[in-house]
Amino acid sequence: MIAQARELSTGPAAKYPNVSFHQAAAESSPFVFDRRVNLVTAAQASHWFNYPKLWPELARIMQPGGTLAFWGYKDHVLVSHPKASEIIEHFAYQKDPTLLGSYWQQPGRRIVQEKLRAVVPPAAEWHDITRVEYEPSTQGIGSGKGTRFMSARMTLGAMEEYMRTWSSFHKWQQHFPDQKRRAEDGSGDGDVIDRMMDAIREAEPALRGEGSQNSVNWKAIEVDVEWGSALVLARKRA
Repeated sequence: MIAQARELSTGPAAKYPNVSFHQAAAESSPFVFDRRVNLVTAAQASHWFNYPKLWPELARIMQPGGTLAFWGYKDHVLVSHPKASEIIEHFAYQKDPTLLGSYWQQPGRRIVQEKLRAVVPPAAEWHDITRVEYEPSTQGIGSGKGTRFMSARMTLGAMEEYMRTWSSFHKWQQHFPDQKRRAEDGSGDGDVIDRMMDAIREAEPALRGEGSQNSVNWKAIEVDVEWGSALVLARKRA
């Protein structure tokens, strides 16, 4: 990705020749001079940083008055289907080895689930520290608390594929390589995501679709989804 970005910024058709790309750890930016940066941002990444090393590096490179903006989101909620949301939470975080809870990398996942509250800019170096959060509810669209940033209307099939991108699911697959997802026609025993979707459809009649247990037409049913999120803002002191 870095190679492609550099080609786009320096090649014959470059649209942004004033942009440069560097690959480095957040905690070390030797290519940046002191007090040169006026904005540092991270999207769904700040829960992995080593803060005892990061804060001194940001203090070095940031200009007085520069802005820090870290953003992250946790798991989705089906805002009109409380039972489905409870089932997702159960499958995602119970420590039963057949489920997904044991396979998240920690403490990063816990930090993002807690909406980045572990990210605390040192008051001696930062001011105007602001937190903007949203916690979804299952009482309908926009019924959660805070400022909503991230929502979607998606099909159950798309939601299923989204959950298959979870890092915990990929690690679960390494422990259960013989458990394969169901075929397109709905045949087969399935894997943990298939079982989660079975449980959701069993608990929520509106999400069952028609036909047999393995019918695939339920995948076209649309649901409204919101994500809990957090934005951490701060301004560098002089």
